Amino acid sequence: MILTEDQRALQDVARRFARERLLPDYQKREIEGTMDRALLREMGKLGFLGADSPEELGGLGVDAVTAGLIAEELAYGDFNISALSVATSLNIAILLNHAKPDVIQQAVPKMISGEHIMAICLTEPRGGSDAANLILRARRDGDSYVLNGEKTSITFAGCADIFLVFARTGTPEQGAKGVSAFFVPEGTKGITCTKFNDLGGAISGRGSVFFDDVRVPASCMIGTEGKGFSQVMQGFDYSRALIALQCCGAAQASLDEAWAYAKEREAFGRPIGQFQGVTFPLSEGETHIAAARQLSYHTLSLRDAGLPHTAEAAMVKWLGPRTAFDVIHQCLLTFGHYGWSKDLPHQQRLRDVMGLEIGDGTAGIMKQIIARERIGRAAIAY
Repeated sequence: MILTEDQRALQDVARRFARERLLPDYQKREIEGTMDRALLREMGKLGFLGADSPEELGGLGVDAVTAGLIAEELAYGDFNISALSVATSLNIAILLNHAKPDVIQQAVPKMISGEHIMAICLTEPRGGSDAANLILRARRDGDSYVLNGEKTSITFAGCADIFLVFARTGTPEQGAKGVSAFFVPEGTKGITCTKFNDLGGAISGRGSVFFDDVRVPASCMIGTEGKGFSQVMQGFDYSRALIALQCCGAAQASLDEAWAYAKEREAFGRPIGQFQGVTFPLSEGETHIAAARQLSYHTLSLRDAGLPHTAEAAMVKWLGPRTAFDVIHQCLLTFGHYGWSKDLPHQQRLRDVMGLEIGDGTAGIMKQIIARERIGRAAIAY
């Protein structure tokens, strides 16, 4: 992929920020376990949040490929901070495509500036990968809808200011066709959140969100009633490619550290980088990450061109986290007994990327999407 001068310039700014500002405190932030709001506002000023948004709303107006460049570079320094960049691009794209102008003006500028974090509330306790099998209800009451129910496994549940909630407005028999989406503004009453004790993603704050007679204006519906699921979920092709690049960034950081160690560490009287048993696995890792990276940027370039990219997005969504996990694991082993220590960041990157083998669509779901794109309904089991 050949970058333009503007893309290279923005990539360089993100790269320096990731290495100088994010990487030194990557492990410290996990121990603290909270989202650094001052850091987010700093990122907002640099244009790292919602860079692909229109300039009149505070964005940089860049394309999807450039947003991917930013996400990958940020993940090199902190996988979880990069997750916010990815989520912001996805959430804003959803609002721009389906929300009413007042909602866009209310939400988007504050997300771009780093002032607000939005959580997408889709998964429910009994649902998991059966994402359209929702119980949480949205009942029409005059010029408002009243939400009641529970969402779980929600990223940013512990720190979100605003929410995008999928709720059932039709009957259970309607499945996805009876689901609508709603924007829930800051300060709305009746919302409580919990935070899970997860293996990774500590600062993202995955947890449950409870809605108890939460009243939102009818104008906050995203898309049309009963079609929110199918309309909004189309936007996830975008985030799947960005997620894969997140994973590539984290894996590249571990690879770079492993290569440096291989030059410095000596065994049997010479640097371990002179042993093929050390360098060949790292060379394979470089190859696999480069392949995942290129497919990710190809997917984003298809999006920029207005071409179909659902299959490609599903490919990189399962390939990225799986490949990154394997590569980071090998980097950890390259450090030997030292790699087993929590003093090094490989173990944290390993845990962080593993979460995206589950979140935002499992490998099984992604492969089913690929099959459906290739052979249609013949790929759907009944």
